[in-house]
Amino acid sequence: MNRNLIILIFCQILSFTAPPITVFISGIVGLNISPIKSLATLPISLAIVGTATFTYFAAKIMSKIGRKKGFMLASFLTSSASLLAAYSIYNTNFILFCISCLIIGAGVAVTHQYRFAAAEAVGPEKSAKAISFLLLAGIVSGILGPNIANFTKDIVLEHVYVGSYLSLSLLTILPVFLFLFYKPLTSKVDEHAGHARSYSDLLKHPRIFQAIISAALGYAIMAFVMTATPISMYNIHNLKLGEISIVMQLHIVGMFLPSLFTGRLIEKLGHSKMIYYGSMIYIVCIALSYFDQTLFNYIASLILLGVGWNFIFITSTDLLVKNYKSHEKFRAQGFNDLIVFSTQAIASLSAGYFVVNFTWSIINLICLPMIFVIVLSTFRADQLSKNYLNDKT
Repeated sequence: MNRNLIILIFCQILSFTAPPITVFISGIVGLNISPIKSLATLPISLAIVGTATFTYFAAKIMSKIGRKKGFMLASFLTSSASLLAAYSIYNTNFILFCISCLIIGAGVAVTHQYRFAAAEAVGPEKSAKAISFLLLAGIVSGILGPNIANFTKDIVLEHVYVGSYLSLSLLTILPVFLFLFYKPLTSKVDEHAGHARSYSDLLKHPRIFQAIISAALGYAIMAFVMTATPISMYNIHNLKLGEISIVMQLHIVGMFLPSLFTGRLIEKLGHSKMIYYGSMIYIVCIALSYFDQTLFNYIASLILLGVGWNFIFITSTDLLVKNYKSHEKFRAQGFNDLIVFSTQAIASLSAGYFVVNFTWSIINLICLPMIFVIVLSTFRADQLSKNYLNDKT
């Protein structure tokens, strides 16, 4: 632990209240103020699209103005967008609310860079643990955000949920003051120093290819099944809203609680074994969900879904950090996040269509080819690395 990492962890807790609050209430707000009820989920869809499309620019911003100013800018952006959302709800302006959610998504794209900053704060030898600690803070955000939004939703009389977004504006502006104590480790990176590889050359590196493919498809599987689960539980298997809430809360615990030991496991077992174990956990999750759809099976499979995502995503992030060159880090990080969060956005947005038009069993079977590609890319990277070492000896 050092000062920069501690600041990043607290900023992670505050900044990442935006995604769970958006998921928690934007659909309800959309239903209340949208002139066309079928567009109620458009705000959350735009938030996802905003994150996916802005990830590349987030890394570019960091490369130009540095981590500290970039993160402070993201806090201003998210906080201002939250105020815009409160204003749009107060005035029943659905279009303005959609724009605010899109901007919130863009702010989240910048704060996704926290995990790379955490790795830089401690150096390559401790990066896996730093990333794990940072993502562990996500469990606090997942609890803190929705509860504060629910507690403050009625503070503006006769305008429900205006208070929720006013609270989000306050939460997301606080990192600006914390970053005043953040000490940049190096000066602005000059991407022209040395030879910066093209995107195609980055993908030719077997470990970078493994990291990007594993993170993208691992995230897509989690987002696809997670988004489809509440619809399946409620519409198809007639489970209660309270039961759905329990399943989703335990899923969040499964996503972030393993971060307590994921970094240590990566150091002990290595990156490829951790990705293999994450893939095996995904397969067990799909098997449980495929063969029976009781409340217990939903709980067990969604917890495993979270654990599998944790193993694959943290491992892939650390693998990427350890294989690009220092002067091309922003290029590699931006390219990685563009692919990862675009894939996640496609998976999330398509989940509703598939669960309504196909069976729950088909939803689970669709994930198997993605798991196969993760395993195949990892096996390929291992073999190419072995051949490279043999050639050198």
